[in-house]
Amino acid sequence: MNEQARIAGSDTAASEVHTPPAQTPPAAPASTAGADRWLHGLQGRLTGGVSPFALWQACADWASHLANAPSRRAELATDAFQRWVRLFDIAAGGEPVQPAPGDHRFTDPGWKEAPFDLLEQGFLLAEDWMERATTGLPGVSVENGRIVNFAARQWLDMVSPSNLPWANPEILARTAAEGGKNLLAGYGNLLADLGGRAGGSGEALRVGRDLAVTPGKVIWRDTLFELIQYAPATETVHAEPVLIVPAWIMKYYILDLSPHNSLIRYLVEQGHSVFCMSWRNPGADLRDTGFDDYRRAAMTAIEAASAICGGAKVHAAGYCLGGTLLAVTAAAMARDGDERLASVTLFAAQTDFSEAGELQLFITEDQLAFLEDVMAAQGYLDGRQMGGAFQLLRSRDLIWSRLLRSYFLGEQEHANDLMTWNNDATRMPARMHSEYLRRLFLRNDLAAGRFEVEGKPIALSDIHLPFFVVGTETDHVAPWRSVYKLHLLNPGEISFVLTSGGHNAGIVSEPGHPRRHFRIARREAGAPYADPASWAARAEQREGSWWPAWQAWLAERSGPRDASPPAPGSAAYPPLTDAPGSYILER
Repeated sequence: MNEQARIAGSDTAASEVHTPPAQTPPAAPASTAGADRWLHGLQGRLTGGVSPFALWQACADWASHLANAPSRRAELATDAFQRWVRLFDIAAGGEPVQPAPGDHRFTDPGWKEAPFDLLEQGFLLAEDWMERATTGLPGVSVENGRIVNFAARQWLDMVSPSNLPWANPEILARTAAEGGKNLLAGYGNLLADLGGRAGGSGEALRVGRDLAVTPGKVIWRDTLFELIQYAPATETVHAEPVLIVPAWIMKYYILDLSPHNSLIRYLVEQGHSVFCMSWRNPGADLRDTGFDDYRRAAMTAIEAASAICGGAKVHAAGYCLGGTLLAVTAAAMARDGDERLASVTLFAAQTDFSEAGELQLFITEDQLAFLEDVMAAQGYLDGRQMGGAFQLLRSRDLIWSRLLRSYFLGEQEHANDLMTWNNDATRMPARMHSEYLRRLFLRNDLAAGRFEVEGKPIALSDIHLPFFVVGTETDHVAPWRSVYKLHLLNPGEISFVLTSGGHNAGIVSEPGHPRRHFRIARREAGAPYADPASWAARAEQREGSWWPAWQAWLAERSGPRDASPPAPGSAAYPPLTDAPGSYILER
């Protein structure tokens, strides 16, 4: 407690955070091992932290096995010839190839007119052929097969005729109609981007003024996080508080965006006492901060929320990596007989990483060794490096489509809350990120019962609390079937929701949001396992937001809403400053 008082009592803590220059190269090394890390650090700045050797090794694995498979090569050659024949048939009026669901590159009516229709059809046929050529080759390792297929898709996305201004009918028509003004506007957009513009056109949204404006107080600050206690919006509240543990890979205000789509504000207005952790944006000075330091921070937040609310049990909710952290924390508490949690909620959070989606492309021994050298050189993983990896997973929509509309069609992106948040990148301490990737993504220690906390293993099966788990239909980061695997790891009560949207938009799904729907079903403790397909077939389908369903679930597991709202902070946790605090403003 003395340490808390010492750190929390200083309002200058945030201003002293070390933020290293983004473009400063790593210092020259003094040892051979250091020389390797120095070199890899420089390479990582050019590749966004992605190991070029992982790609080369994967391509060599695929090419050598293809070279030793003459029958497969003959099949691919025959298939290519048949696709050429199919293209001539389409040109003569045959049935055209349809783009995959969600592919919006060829929606403009101009793609139905000659000669653009044949460009589209030829590309779609080639894309389908490349998918066959880079998958299912016997002998190629699973990891290398994924990398080769991913690289092929990236290359095809880049050379798509939709990205070529002289081959895209929408760009040509716009240029003719506007006399080239769209290209001049696009040039202006390019210069603005090179100058560091973020958030699109219009007045920039600001944290604390437009975003993260739910009233509250910071009642704890240490070297790793601030804890915010939100002001009540009702005369009475449920006695049990709600604590939100966000991911350290993102800033917490994804859950407190604008007032109309703030999950935190929604909970407060429904009579819940809400606390939320706001992680520090670490610099090189926190390079040795480990995963367990983050777990201890979550424990500190649980202790504070319970103490301020009169010793009540805490409904804890974790988002993305914060949910994984919360699961580890809850399992350690269960092992040690700590009963301060009332329930656990996980938003798009994985506990079994055996099918962790397309991020597994970047999780190989070669890639992690390279990334560790990059992080060792700078002390952290830069948010732009991680953001680049996420963009590559959906480059068609997040890179090429944006560049086309901005630079060739001359359109400007309009500032919105989700875009502003997405551009507000964070860093990750080198040690913690390495531990997280190796212990969870690479070795899957948590699901296998090998994950240790304070020298002793933990098991998710020890958690005897109700779970509320949310997966999203189009999540590329935490696929819902991977999130669903908690059913295999814990035999207790699990209410599972599958909602429309992706990793972020599916969670930010406020009541009244158009075209939202979700499925929900509860498995009682001890009930037999149902696979994801069986679950989806029997789950109740509902229109609208899943937020009210979660709030009703929380209320059902809380006491009546008749308690007086807790005062902001306490003698042990004095209010330090107004929400959203200072750590959220760090760059």
